[in-house]
Amino acid sequence: MTDDRPDIIRATSSSETVEQPEWLQERLEWFSTLKLGLFLHWGIYSQWGCIESWPLVEADAWARPDDLPAWVERNKDIARFKRDYWALNRTFNPTQFDPQAWAAEAERAGMKYVAFTTKHHDGFSMFDTRQTDYRITHADCPFHSNPRANVTREVFDAFRAERMAISCYFSKSDWHSPYYWDPACHAPDRHPNYDIHAEPERWEWFVQFVHGQIQELMTGYGAIDCLWLDGGQVRPPNQDIRMAEIAAMARSHQPGLIIADRTVGGPFENILTPEQQIPDEPLPQAWESCLTMGKSWAYRPDEVYKPTRQLLEMLLDIVAKGGNLLLGIGPTPEGLFPAGAIERLRELGDWLNVNGDAIYGTEPVAPYTEGQFRFARRRDRVYATWVAAEGETAPPEKVTLKGLTPAEGSAVRLLGVPDPLAWRFTDAGAEVSLPLDRLPCANAWTITFRR
Repeated sequence: MTDDRPDIIRATSSSETVEQPEWLQERLEWFSTLKLGLFLHWGIYSQWGCIESWPLVEADAWARPDDLPAWVERNKDIARFKRDYWALNRTFNPTQFDPQAWAAEAERAGMKYVAFTTKHHDGFSMFDTRQTDYRITHADCPFHSNPRANVTREVFDAFRAERMAISCYFSKSDWHSPYYWDPACHAPDRHPNYDIHAEPERWEWFVQFVHGQIQELMTGYGAIDCLWLDGGQVRPPNQDIRMAEIAAMARSHQPGLIIADRTVGGPFENILTPEQQIPDEPLPQAWESCLTMGKSWAYRPDEVYKPTRQLLEMLLDIVAKGGNLLLGIGPTPEGLFPAGAIERLRELGDWLNVNGDAIYGTEPVAPYTEGQFRFARRRDRVYATWVAAEGETAPPEKVTLKGLTPAEGSAVRLLGVPDPLAWRFTDAGAEVSLPLDRLPCANAWTITFRR
């Protein structure tokens, strides 16, 4: 028997048909209006300036050249590397951690939400979990006695106070847990290193461990907007952690919760999360491109950050296709935002103060891009943003719109300039004259008109 009610969204996983909540589509539409979020990868790995968690995986480390310095320092001995890495909890003491300062910089930059890594694959919990001693609030960690030791709560509270939405990153895999990687056995790859079908009791302990940690996050850390689950290899049929139970439990505590069971598909991947890439065209459901401001997610002392012009081009390209940009930076081991990241965050904020109408709450409109133009719309108003090419400090004096042109008699304006612009139809399209002596911002300039 099927349910044909139009107010029910149906989704099919590999093993069952799941009715999506009636409210979910409205929540996803809201999420799609946010456009810009901040992704914070922070944990014990920041002390070494190496990539987060992944060097622990023998099969993956050699495929990631940036990890090799951390290995070389330990004579390429994986056992020694794991021992030293997992002991980093005993030296992690970010005494300059100031979540209010982080949130203030994000708000100034025009961020509308934050995604924070409450636990990455290495298993170190940045919250006061009762499921494991491997946590920032345990006596083994020197930061445990700091009034701000429950870092996740501090971050969520500070960003929520700045009216930002909260996305709770949590790794389903946990390489420190003896229920995922048996410490008595070699663990060559990212998967469990024992036969979970031969040891169902051990796997059930892991399932209960994951459920317990997620329940803690859903009940002790205020309002959560998105549960962002990483570790896509943890999925049925081989690594079933009973996502339907997790979703029901989490939503019983957090009404309206969006879930991103990323890369898994099915009913609990409510948003798509392409990593380090921008789709060529709009995606068929709500999505965010997860991109780093520099080269890495985690802190590196030698990080090279992308120029603000490039960051704006990324944002405009994503917004033109209906997505959000989740922009990643890694705080230092002391708990500070790197100076280069702050500089770019402030430049983004300056630009958005002028051009925010072309970003927040907009929808895609074909052809999405045209040469150096990136398009977006709000009802019948179009925003056409000219993105500077590398080395370009100003737009041309005259630009031509081809695919999308103003309605006859429409006023054409440049955001940040009060006076209407001169424009005319030509054989090539709508030619618009720009006031090069009154440009209100750098790197990209937005023309707006009605169609």
